[in-house]
Amino acid sequence: MTEDRPRAAVQTHELMLALVRGPALAVVTLPLSILLFTLCLVSIALLPIGVGVITTPPTQLALRWYAGQRRRLVREWGGLEVPEPYRPWPRERHSGIVGHFELCILLLKDPATWRDMAWLPADMTAGFVTALLPPMLPINHQITKAMLEPTREMLLAQRVEQLYETRHDAVDASAAELRRIERDLHDGAQARLVAMGMSLGTIEALVERDPARAKQMIAQARENSAEALTELRDLVRGIHPPVLAERGLPDALRALALRMPVPVEEDIELPGRFEEPVETAVYFAVSELLTNAAKHAEAGKVWLDVLYVAPASGGSVIRVTVTDDGKGGASLDAGSGLSGVQRRLAQFDGVLALNSPTGGPTMITLEVPV
Repeated sequence: MTEDRPRAAVQTHELMLALVRGPALAVVTLPLSILLFTLCLVSIALLPIGVGVITTPPTQLALRWYAGQRRRLVREWGGLEVPEPYRPWPRERHSGIVGHFELCILLLKDPATWRDMAWLPADMTAGFVTALLPPMLPINHQITKAMLEPTREMLLAQRVEQLYETRHDAVDASAAELRRIERDLHDGAQARLVAMGMSLGTIEALVERDPARAKQMIAQARENSAEALTELRDLVRGIHPPVLAERGLPDALRALALRMPVPVEEDIELPGRFEEPVETAVYFAVSELLTNAAKHAEAGKVWLDVLYVAPASGGSVIRVTVTDDGKGGASLDAGSGLSGVQRRLAQFDGVLALNSPTGGPTMITLEVPV
């Protein structure tokens, strides 16, 4: 009996909420759905004469905003997650009239646009009735979820698009890395080795005529060889750090934290080794984040937390959190170092989240599936 009372109280509370939310939802959404459906139909009908090219983007964007608000209500009131089905925008878009025309085409080619429009008549009829009758409000949430969430085909299309983008980024990153290695070899070790060869030729000519001068040049050649060896080691470390190959990701991250010019308080809990590409991606991502904190954030201290997370739902990830007490204001805009990290992690289905208000602190969290 004691357990039935709290359950009955919860059910009564939910019914009271439905008595308020349902009619309010019906009254507000019915005119909005009718208005948006009418505007969208008229805009599309006017496409052949060119007027629809101007009116379709704003009406469709308004519809997407409205659908987004309904997804939020379904999540908050019904406890149902409704992911957005829309295709991502291209990285580079034109401005002006050309950009407006391009936006119109992108919207009309997206299958989610037509699903949103098909949802409006259902929301005007079945959605209105189920919202108006409070006990049927959960059915309203189910209808909204079924018609606004991405279909299996949409999910597959999004996945293909994501794989295309990440493959393109991987090719670009590999080409840029090869150019960097070639440049470093040409400007560094290669130049020193060429100078050593010339010095040895001169030494061979001087060894009998001027032994003292030959000894000086031999000492200089020895210094050049040591510097060339150091540069080659630095180059190898930039490709794949030896400590990462020999001792694994935890010790490599600890060594990286010790080399930073600002104090880094680290807490690393990883169960052994992972696949080499994953370890390399995480290592260089952390290296970029720590370097940014020291160079750009003007931080006095940095906290590095690395955990292995295995959710009960399946799968496992390496979760890295880098927090600094710097000035904040970091951004994921295209061209920034963080956007580059984000693109490299996407090759492994990794994600990066940023929280950096002006004035700090900055917290960056990344997750890479393993």
